[in-house]
Amino acid sequence: MGHSSARREETRHSVSHAGRLGWDDGLYEPGAAQTETGGGGGGGGGGARRAGPRRRGRRGKRRILRWVAAVVSLAIIGAAGAGYLYYRHLNSNLQKDALNLGDHKAPAAKANAAGQTPLNILLIGSDARDSKENQKLGGAKNTFGAPPLADVQMLLHVSADRSNMSVVSLPRDTVLQIPKCTDPEGKSYPATGWTLANESLGRGGPGCTVATWEALTDIHIDHFMKIDFSGVVSMADAIGGVPVCVDANVYSHTRDGHGSGLKLKDGTTSVKGRQALQWLRTRYGFWPDTDVVRTRAQHQYMNSMVRQLREGTKLTDPGKLMDLAESATKALTVDPGIGTVKKLYDLAGELKKVPTSRITMTTMPNVNSTRPGFGEKVDPKAGDADKLFAMVRDDTPLDGKASKKKAPAEKVSDDPAAARDQIGVTVRNGTGGDGAPPARGRAGSVAALLSGRGFTRAIADTQQEPQKKTAIMFPSADLEGDAQAVAKAIGLPLTSVRKSTGVSGVTVVVGSDWRTGTVYPRSAADDGKTPETADVIHGDDKSACMHVDPAYTWTS
Repeated sequence: MGHSSARREETRHSVSHAGRLGWDDGLYEPGAAQTETGGGGGGGGGGARRAGPRRRGRRGKRRILRWVAAVVSLAIIGAAGAGYLYYRHLNSNLQKDALNLGDHKAPAAKANAAGQTPLNILLIGSDARDSKENQKLGGAKNTFGAPPLADVQMLLHVSADRSNMSVVSLPRDTVLQIPKCTDPEGKSYPATGWTLANESLGRGGPGCTVATWEALTDIHIDHFMKIDFSGVVSMADAIGGVPVCVDANVYSHTRDGHGSGLKLKDGTTSVKGRQALQWLRTRYGFWPDTDVVRTRAQHQYMNSMVRQLREGTKLTDPGKLMDLAESATKALTVDPGIGTVKKLYDLAGELKKVPTSRITMTTMPNVNSTRPGFGEKVDPKAGDADKLFAMVRDDTPLDGKASKKKAPAEKVSDDPAAARDQIGVTVRNGTGGDGAPPARGRAGSVAALLSGRGFTRAIADTQQEPQKKTAIMFPSADLEGDAQAVAKAIGLPLTSVRKSTGVSGVTVVVGSDWRTGTVYPRSAADDGKTPETADVIHGDDKSACMHVDPAYTWTS
């Protein structure tokens, strides 16, 4: 707003794009970085900028712009470099929305022994046809103005020690239940029955997609980024092309109403713009023409783009980088926690710490749906999907390179526990957390188990509280020691104990992970092996190539 005139006054003729709003040549010269300020004032502050040699100034501009390109490209690639562009103008481009619109919030991960915590970022690709450009790119005129669908959903998990990164894709055709969501204006969307995962975005916004992920996985999500069709195209154009591979000529023709229009020759091709969007949307053309195989193509694109950005080979022209910064910030919707360029810069600085060789792409293990009316859709694969989610929750690397060091001891409360027969315990049945009917009498059987181990004041509550993981909650610090004593008695890890304002005393909620028996099952993530059904692709794998369906090939 008030910055445009100030920026024009500082325009330098040595830069071809200097006339554009927000360009300030001086900001890129050595020693020019300043602390981001809040208000619209300050345009004349900061004093004279120190001008370095002309050659160094140009090199600095290119370097910083390349960093910015890496930051804002996160929305479509999941991870890349780090950067910071000191533009208040770019901040105004960013759209912001609430992080979580659901009633249920998954517990945040606890810090490790070094005080570090993991980062979980949900990347959302919207199919919204809410503008002429998006309508032109997306087609399907009958969907113009319809609620948007979250056709791409990827969880980016950065380990607490920043040594590795895991990406988990959720196929858009996954059958699940969307929880109740309430948008920032107060409009409520009731919980659904069985439906498709991509419908969550149209129920109040990306915050409902976040709520759906947390309900499905019990993984706490720290941030989200959402991008639409036009954003993918403009950003891919500015980046200058990403190499992808097919093992035969492919043409995802549109004559049957299903294809993306992608047409490539056998081998490796650098795709950008509309062609990049076609690649990311292609389902019919890559064998076996499923929504699941599309996620594999997206992973190949993401890995390749990460390598391109980190090498910096495509991002050297300041004009193109300006285009990328402009288009990316206009295309992004983020949560308030990363709602400024400075915050995106800080986030990208964390991502940059992870080497490309430790980035692992996966897809949620799945099987053909058994739900009535969803014959061609998919369900999470029992056991394998739970294990993958548990590995992410437990911060276990998906590349199998977990540290061989002995895990640090769990933190024991400073609050001493009372005698077992003096600890009141309420037990609730939450075994319906996986969508299956709850195990009858489960609260009573666990209460009896506790009573037999000295907790004679344990009682079963008739209240049902469906959740996937068994947990023990306590309302105040003076009961933490008691809650930990209960956990030890029935073999639960201390990580399952957490403070909650929703209980009045020590409360055990028996989740769907413990439907039967008197021994709590060990975490499926304990062996450190990623399920084979997760379709792993590693970030440094340059040999990945999509297998083409013969029905969609062509002769050159």
